[in-house]
Amino acid sequence: MRIRLAVTTLALAAALTAGAALPAAAATPASSAPAAANPTVQDILDRLPDDVVAGALVRRDGVVATAGPVTADAHVRIGSVTKAFTNTVVLQLVAEHRIGLDTPARRYVPQVLPEAYDRVTVRQLLDHTSGLPRPARTPGPADGPGWQLESVTPEDFLRDSFAAVTDAPPAPGSEQQYNGLNSFVLGLIVEKVTGHSFADELQRRIIRPLRLRHTSLPAADDPTIPSPHAEVYLEGQDVTEQSPYPWAEGGMISTAADLDRFITALFRGRLLPPAQQKLVFETPNVKSAAGNTNCVGQQACYSIGGLLRHQLPSGEYVWGKTGSRPGWDNGVFATRNLRHRVVYSLNPTGTGNDLPYIKAIVNAAFAGPRAVSGAAALDR
Repeated sequence: MRIRLAVTTLALAAALTAGAALPAAAATPASSAPAAANPTVQDILDRLPDDVVAGALVRRDGVVATAGPVTADAHVRIGSVTKAFTNTVVLQLVAEHRIGLDTPARRYVPQVLPEAYDRVTVRQLLDHTSGLPRPARTPGPADGPGWQLESVTPEDFLRDSFAAVTDAPPAPGSEQQYNGLNSFVLGLIVEKVTGHSFADELQRRIIRPLRLRHTSLPAADDPTIPSPHAEVYLEGQDVTEQSPYPWAEGGMISTAADLDRFITALFRGRLLPPAQQKLVFETPNVKSAAGNTNCVGQQACYSIGGLLRHQLPSGEYVWGKTGSRPGWDNGVFATRNLRHRVVYSLNPTGTGNDLPYIKAIVNAAFAGPRAVSGAAALDR
């Protein structure tokens, strides 16, 4: 049964811009030692699990460590990290001259975008300057048992979101507002110009060439996740099985090793020719919208490649993407020269805020020569 469901728009990037320190609650009986002023990733993991985070997995420069009932090779629902895959597929089609970067998106999918958005280009969908409306509400635990299994088609989801618009849209390209609707439209454009499903194009263009054997975009009616995986709970309810309805916006499943391989290949230019590779790190010269909590200050921070530019306390920039689904908060970041890379996945319980944990892990991962100790190196 198909039930109306809107996209999850929680932005974990807010954790990276927040100034909060690692909560004192992280100091659980698992470790009686006082918290370090500048904790390493291992210090943070040694104090987990706790009431806020039930499990965690961190892979730094090919070395992995875990906390709680999580294995190093666990599958995770990567949420909005999917957007980096989606944008890469679109840029490949741009390189093949099958999609025009500055072509109005409505030319490809007129049945999806209303006439009010006829000036929105593919570039503006990629870099979140399209001005598309806010998505509709997403069901949660308050909606009763089974809420996590509810689903909707991309076309119906977009139709419902546009139907709720009451204000005139902002001028395309005038500001950056992170919005998952962009990715739904991009996925439909891919299907239109290729004649294949978006999942098939992902397989052909990224998953198979990179040998990402544990990465997939599940079918719309498949709520399962391959083993091994954590059993995840939100406010006491088992949500391990859930609808992959976010699709091109956030429906993929992967592992830390596969995400590490993907970000490495992307940064090394293995997936895109030089002209499009430059766009992976190109951010628009526009302001960040007032309601956008993802960017530090007033400047846009999302690139055409779908990556978030984050400035570390040292002043250095790293690039990557965050993503969440019920029971999982994930991210992958790397220095542009790949000197350091980190993939993390936390299993929040829903009883507290895990964003400070993410901030602490990301900052610790890029501080010092080796932030994770005593763990086995995995194949890249």
